[in-house]
Amino acid sequence: MELLSDFLLDKGYSKIKLKLTKTNHFEIKAILNGTKGRFILDTGASNSCVGFEAIERFNLTVKDSEIKAVGAGASNMFTQISSKNEIKIGKWEKKRIVLVLFNLSHVNEGLLHHNANTVDGIIGADILKKGKAIIDYNKKYLYLKF
Repeated sequence: MELLSDFLLDKGYSKIKLKLTKTNHFEIKAILNGTKGRFILDTGASNSCVGFEAIERFNLTVKDSEIKAVGAGASNMFTQISSKNEIKIGKWEKKRIVLVLFNLSHVNEGLLHHNANTVDGIIGADILKKGKAIIDYNKKYLYLKF
């Protein structure tokens, strides 16, 4: 019987290791606009996002947005949008990624409260859909199609 990883690699997927955090989130490392960052993988987040404090670090060009962010533990938050970004996750990469920026302090405070590392942002369903993502929860791998 063929293993899932062998099957997906034969179908043109890239294999990326996930780290399970103390808060039971999957953490993933990615390179955003040439700079390494730490992100939470969140299939329930409709958009990928970063915190306001990451604007300079990731060389983001931003503009104000009319959209208010809503998520677990927060609602009606001011947002900004950044277009034309490049992201690399493992060997998979994509250009023209749109990111939502908002105050991630409540997320990072929760992580620190549980002695977990803070994150630069969240990889959401938008990027996962672009990569035709498959998550192996048992073996802790993310697969993205080239």
